[in-house]
Amino acid sequence: MTFISGDEVTLIAPLPFLKTNDATAMLRPPDLVSLGEIGHVVSVKSDNIVEVQFRRGIFLISSEKLTRRMC
Repeated sequence: MTFISGDEVTLIAPLPFLKTNDATAMLRPPDLVSLGEIGHVVSVKSDNIVEVQFRRGIFLISSEKLTRRMC
């Protein structure tokens, strides 16, 4: 699935960890974002990596683990 900045997305699969978008990326525990939580696409880093802002931070997530939220 292709995403663009501003898309509302939902996490659809559990992650083993979350990777922050900081200059020095850190691995964070996966329970910071719950399944079904709504986030906003900040940017698309590559074909399969999306930068998403959730309520507890901005993380780099594989596009395979996300789906576009339908209104």
